Amino acid sequence: MEVCGVPATTTSAFSWTSSISPSSFHVSQPLSSGGFKGFKIFCVIQDAQPQKMTISVTGATGFIGRRLVKRLHADNHSIKVLTRSKSQAQSIFPDREFPGIVIAEESDWKNCIQGSSAVVNLAGMPISTRWSPEIKKEIKQSRIKVTSKVVEAINELEEAMRPAVLVSATAVGYYGTSETQVFDEQSPSGSDYLAEVCREWESTALKVDNKVRLVRIRIGVALGRDGGALAKMIPIFMMFAGGPLGSGKQWFSWIHVDDLVSLIYEALQNPTYEGVINATAPNPVRLGEMCSHLGSVLGRPSWLPVPDLALKAVLGEGATVVLEGQRVLPAKAKELGFSFKYPYVKEALKAILS
Repeated sequence: MEVCGVPATTTSAFSWTSSISPSSFHVSQPLSSGGFKGFKIFCVIQDAQPQKMTISVTGATGFIGRRLVKRLHADNHSIKVLTRSKSQAQSIFPDREFPGIVIAEESDWKNCIQGSSAVVNLAGMPISTRWSPEIKKEIKQSRIKVTSKVVEAINELEEAMRPAVLVSATAVGYYGTSETQVFDEQSPSGSDYLAEVCREWESTALKVDNKVRLVRIRIGVALGRDGGALAKMIPIFMMFAGGPLGSGKQWFSWIHVDDLVSLIYEALQNPTYEGVINATAPNPVRLGEMCSHLGSVLGRPSWLPVPDLALKAVLGEGATVVLEGQRVLPAKAKELGFSFKYPYVKEALKAILS
């Protein structure tokens, strides 16, 4: 007799066990009650089904959150949108298109987290705006308050009821800015305002119970047509007014939003993903090169530079976001074997704008 290709003597008896289903076998000839010379049994091995998760998501209505929720929903995971505006979330995730999604306001966050296998924390006020003292305070507090609320909700639960993993967003602003340095996950934090925001943001996430796997995703500039920096740049280029911002020599550490969503998805499922992971493509570019590629893909010139003074007049201190940058490499993601679908910015732009 041969079971799954393993030969056995013709006189040996075969007994069913609870771990083997008879429906998984095909017997090539009928069995009789008497003796037999031999027969073969063929196993039909079915692919293991991916484990379904229940994920609570803050910041789900934002540019990145929307794409993540769509991906998770398409793969039949259960999703709980933790929001401060139920009406906004319902308009973005209507029940007819997203059946089964739970939309919860702050008073219900803890109950949702209790029933979740994972939490993704993406909430935070956009930083690409004019910074007043009030706005700077809100940029920081919007991140720290939500992260603190999520961490407290997790820590207050009994160990058996806690989610297994918390994936919490942060940003490459953690490293500060430089035209010459190269940063990876081992690099120290910078000394400017955004570095301070990121440090406090991450230190809040680090208060989660140490039995919960924590992944801090330091996100670069996410590129996609329906949000983020690129959505603001496209109209300018289409009016033949696009060009480098400032000197154009500042580094632009970017990532296609689909790669970012895939990285978060992998962090949810793969227990080797832990600690800090840079969410940037492996080939950062100078902003001048980025603008040149964008103009080429759009069929528009990229020769009209936007001077520093003009940006500072519009954005004030917030102009730092576009006038200064950092060269950040995804060393940890590459070490973990993550495969970037879009490693080069020109191909990423073509895919987004095709």
